[in-house]
Amino acid sequence: MKTAPALRQQPVTLADTATAIRTEGLRKVYQRGQDSLVALEGLDLTVNKGEFFGLLGTNGAGKSTTIGMLTTLVTPTAGSAWVAGHEVSADPVGVKSRIGVVSQANTLDRALTVLDNLAFRGRYFGMSASAARRRALELLEQFALADKASAKAHQLSGGQARRIMIGRALMHLPEVLFLDEPTAGVDPQAREDLWQIIGSLHEDGQTVVLTTHYLDEAEALCQRLAVIDHGHLLACDTPEAIKATSGAQTVITVRYDAAADPVADAVRRIPGGPHAVVVDGPTIQVRTTHPDGVLGRLLHEGGAAGLTVRDAVTTPPSLQTAFLTLTGRDYQP
Repeated sequence: MKTAPALRQQPVTLADTATAIRTEGLRKVYQRGQDSLVALEGLDLTVNKGEFFGLLGTNGAGKSTTIGMLTTLVTPTAGSAWVAGHEVSADPVGVKSRIGVVSQANTLDRALTVLDNLAFRGRYFGMSASAARRRALELLEQFALADKASAKAHQLSGGQARRIMIGRALMHLPEVLFLDEPTAGVDPQAREDLWQIIGSLHEDGQTVVLTTHYLDEAEALCQRLAVIDHGHLLACDTPEAIKATSGAQTVITVRYDAAADPVADAVRRIPGGPHAVVVDGPTIQVRTTHPDGVLGRLLHEGGAAGLTVRDAVTTPPSLQTAFLTLTGRDYQP
């Protein structure tokens, strides 16, 4: 995709800090009649100015609740959060004026043209009509959508609509850009285009907070990641550091033509053997930090038990296996 050079963002001005986001003991409990659900428990988090930061977790982990509190949409039960130097609960208007938010759902006004969708957002933030139109045209050029200025929102493809939503969120030059599943539901080419645009924004100094269900997206884009599960922060570091320090294991999976229990029994008896052996009918999965020779042993023991191998896969340490190690289960978006 051919894009125009990225626009230079205005200098980010924070209130006596170079920190874009900080939370202390952030907690959220939802009441459901007599029952309560702890959605987030004591989150301590820091996002640096100009950082590309990712929130990673399955549905119900606490990502959306965290974003909701940081963007003033959800009221914390306890704890504090600061965004762009402003305390979220004490100064929600100050926070809103300094953030851009792109939700997963398409929120473009279908009755307006693409240009008006952007320009009206600028007017909402106090820009003059001429300044809003000029800024909107600049963003359309930047995102290679100048030819869509007169189109109605419903005439856009899914990828085009997502790019317009990002452009709309940037109309007032926010200090922090929140992206909630920005590539969900778009085709592979549109996903690559969005990666290029988002990466370009970050290279130009934009602070970005991303939630995503795609592990490859998190690893490709994010400088640091917070892994959240059941409302608890399990890890917060670079993708490489998370893989290294979590004890992320190699996963070796073999599928036989019959039940794999005899193989599992033999593998579990190996001195100093694998950390975990899971059997599901004809499939055996071995997770280990010392994978050398394990696949060969699985093939040997299978043959000794009269089993025929149908399939064998070795998955090296990755964010997927790091998540598995941290939470005890596979990453299921």
